[in-house]
Amino acid sequence: MKLSIVIPCYNEIDTISKILKRVEEVDIGPIEKEIVIVDDFSTDGTRELLRSNGIPHKVVFHEKNMGKGFALRTGFEHVTGDVVIVQDADLEYDPNDYKQLIEPIFRGECQVMYGSRNRKGNQLHSGPLFYAGGKVVTWVTNILYGSRLTDEPTCYKVFSRELLQSIPLECKRFEFCPEITAKVLKRGIKIRELPISYYPRKVSEGKKINWKDGVEAIWTLIKFRFKN
Repeated sequence: MKLSIVIPCYNEIDTISKILKRVEEVDIGPIEKEIVIVDDFSTDGTRELLRSNGIPHKVVFHEKNMGKGFALRTGFEHVTGDVVIVQDADLEYDPNDYKQLIEPIFRGECQVMYGSRNRKGNQLHSGPLFYAGGKVVTWVTNILYGSRLTDEPTCYKVFSRELLQSIPLECKRFEFCPEITAKVLKRGIKIRELPISYYPRKVSEGKKINWKDGVEAIWTLIKFRFKN
């Protein structure tokens, strides 16, 4: 059994080594780990660090900045594991949550699992606008698709590789989350959730998503709800 961890990365020189260490050290039992890093043309030294001999993982380099969604699509093309999880290159999410998220998929109980920041009663968030935006996007998802999600924009999305690679994606930026959610739900596949920890960072600390991405997320959900 193998878990593929896809890490899209853009200008994360302060955190990339730390998150890699956490991912490498996390205990997921007998399951093999495959780490796939996609550098989206970083300009802060991250790219040079990843080119060094000290990174013993599969690293793919974009020759120009393409966006997080495109970086994820690149990563998904290179995975070989039975199960795939998305991991941001910052420190907002805790790899210690992997085990509980991946085990139901390895046991064949489901095909998709999301880690919900809201089901654990987390009181921390990057700011009121980020918190409200996530709530609105989740609410729109549930209205449009009849789902009962509590945290649609979460980073921790886990899939069986077979399902993930069967879904054609168009995303380039942060619209990966609503697009993959929409396409999974339109196939009639239930998305399960489990609570996870969350340690948010602020824009001043390098957070890149903004309110425009929230608007784009809602548009993406609407577009794929009615697109054949």
